[in-house]
Amino acid sequence: MAAAEAASVPASEAAGKMTMVVGVDESEHSYYALQWALQHFFPPGQPHQYRLVVVTAKPTAASAVGLAGPGAADVLPIVEADLKKSAMRVVDKARELCAKAQVGDAVFEVVEGDARNVLCEAVERHRAEMLAVGSHGYGAIKRAVLGSVSDYCAHHAHCTVMIVKKPKQHKH
Repeated sequence: MAAAEAASVPASEAAGKMTMVVGVDESEHSYYALQWALQHFFPPGQPHQYRLVVVTAKPTAASAVGLAGPGAADVLPIVEADLKKSAMRVVDKARELCAKAQVGDAVFEVVEGDARNVLCEAVERHRAEMLAVGSHGYGAIKRAVLGSVSDYCAHHAHCTVMIVKKPKQHKH
């Protein structure tokens, strides 16, 4: 599904730009991470040091449903269609945030698989110098059960990993 990858890597090297991969999903934390990266690394009206690649991981229908056997064949196409729509909503929102920040040359990819692997593989494929991901701020138990994408990437991605935390909203 990642169509733009082959031609874009040599072009970025020729332009002398480093590559930043930003992982986004449907969470406000990931959109905050993208906005933070845009604000701090892509100032409007100035040349950018980085080429931006925004990556969305789309789970497989089978992993999302978690079932096999009789009946699965009927459900999987429906789930697959929903997952595609969800991924396209994420990409549309990311495009909108990039356009608002006047970054018109970002590359957007939807790659099927687990987000941890998808992001680390995107770093390798694009020879990225930096990976930015949001932090959901889960507690220890939830993180142990769900697994932390940011923690996994911090240990396995072969580049600098920036974990962007959304400030807590203080009630006055």
